[in-house]
Amino acid sequence: MAVTAAMIKELRGLSGAGMSACKSALVEADGNMDAAFDILRKKGAATAEKKAGRIAAEGLSLPYISEDGNKAVVVEVNSETDFVAKNVKFQNYVLAVAKQIAGSDAADVEGLLSEKWIEDETKTVNEAHVEMVSVIGEKLSIRRFEKLVNDGSSLFVSYSHAGGKVAVMLELTTDVKNDKVVEAGKNICMQIAAMSPRFVDRGEISEEFIAKEKAILIDQAKNDPKNASKPDNIIEKMIVGRLNKEFKEMCLVDQEYVKDDSMTVGQYVASVAKAEGGSIAVKKFIRYETGAGIEKKNEDFAAEVAKVIG
Repeated sequence: MAVTAAMIKELRGLSGAGMSACKSALVEADGNMDAAFDILRKKGAATAEKKAGRIAAEGLSLPYISEDGNKAVVVEVNSETDFVAKNVKFQNYVLAVAKQIAGSDAADVEGLLSEKWIEDETKTVNEAHVEMVSVIGEKLSIRRFEKLVNDGSSLFVSYSHAGGKVAVMLELTTDVKNDKVVEAGKNICMQIAAMSPRFVDRGEISEEFIAKEKAILIDQAKNDPKNASKPDNIIEKMIVGRLNKEFKEMCLVDQEYVKDDSMTVGQYVASVAKAEGGSIAVKKFIRYETGAGIEKKNEDFAAEVAKVIG
């Protein structure tokens, strides 16, 4: 029986296996869909679908800079367990995904998954991903990524903390690109990893965000019994200091420099620029923390084992 594209598509939808694997199984089964599905199951290729409902909150966040220094990527690929994050095959796969993104124009994960896989153009990124799910034996998810492109004035510096739990990419605008500046970049990356700033400086904070934070602080002050008799204009003056303190903690260049709390990060950058006889400015940073915002499933392992035995 002739195997059609429609049959391959149907089997792929049922199994989650790659196109080439589906075609081979259909050929082997002489077009019988059920038999082809069983063939894929026996080969371990039809595993992605039944893993789809599991929670993948572990994994790896990886910063990657292209060899020519012109492209920088941070990507997060999730797995179900921390054990898989230490698997060399998984780590190599995440690196391959980062390289794919560096050479891609995809704006989101959906667009990325539809592209040809750079390591084997006979399959898509999604098909390569499904095959990796079968190899690893857990649900995997390309969760998010961001890419920066050098306009010629930038220097990218990256940092990975705790085996990929936190990934940082820093973009400096500088006319000095030597080892001292790279070292300074690493120090700033460690600051970002440890202190989790939200903005480079106050110029990045929108008026809408400021108004929202101000409203929250005013409500907190008004709900404090100690301020019950104070008029609104006095309360507004009270929260100015709190607002400024909050923004100082949020803005990278205003934070106390963790390696020398006698200066801010901005002052540290200025001191390095002066020592190296050039200009250095923080243009942008990306900080990914693996699993951030994903609701993790808490399970009693002993109870799970007992259930399986039972």
